Amino acid sequence: MTAEPKKAAASGEVEVQTAHVDIETPDGLCDAFIAHPADGEKHPAVLFFMDAFGPRDRLYDMAKTIAAQGYYVLLPNLFYRTRRAPVVSLAFPLRPEQMEDAVQKHLMPLLKSYSPAFGVRDAGVFLDFLAKQKEAGATKVGVTGYCMGGSIALRVSARYPERIAVAASFHGGNLATLEPDSPHRLLGNVKAELYIAHADNDKSMPEEQIERLHDALEQAGLKYTAEVYKGASHGFTMSDLPAYDAAALEKHWEKVFDLFGKHLKNAAAS
Repeated sequence: MTAEPKKAAASGEVEVQTAHVDIETPDGLCDAFIAHPADGEKHPAVLFFMDAFGPRDRLYDMAKTIAAQGYYVLLPNLFYRTRRAPVVSLAFPLRPEQMEDAVQKHLMPLLKSYSPAFGVRDAGVFLDFLAKQKEAGATKVGVTGYCMGGSIALRVSARYPERIAVAASFHGGNLATLEPDSPHRLLGNVKAELYIAHADNDKSMPEEQIERLHDALEQAGLKYTAEVYKGASHGFTMSDLPAYDAAALEKHWEKVFDLFGKHLKNAAAS
């Protein structure tokens, strides 16, 4: 692991320390970003799964916001097999007229080279990394994921049920498809409490998939909340994308910190 630590002023209650690190995996070095309170104390761990545009200033700011509330946050670059962050050569924030070109020329090649199985396998490495950090209480961790990261969050919760206390998905797409490896088919293995926020205007998560996911959640008997953010579009948490919705973002933060606060605050002592 290599690190370039620095302290950063972040929105929140405490000073935050950040670093860019390399984490060794069976497939190479995964570049990642970490953020945690700069007080030298142990804090609950959070695994942050990126959206398809990858690690960038917006996601670093979000990680620091979580850290400033008293958490140790790990944000890995899920596309590390293809390239280090930044994974797209785009100037953010993007304008609406730039989105189609960005998706077709930048995101689709990355997504075609990536398999959800990579994310599930890598998560074991990331969880082991967190368990070794002296500032992280990682007996059980929290997970939050965005866009493609929302799907990974559910998959990882099913693969490592004893290690994930809570998991959240925001504007996650294709969570309940007809494919045999769809995330909703894995929910019977989950032990974490789940929070799932759908965007009202999201072609990747249409009404029929929302209903199918609801049925699977009920059948699994999980403790969960799933809701649709009315008027919000896919990507509503991302202030560097046209879909950004300030009110939806604030609601997202309320839900994240309520979920983490109820289940993770005692994790650092365990």
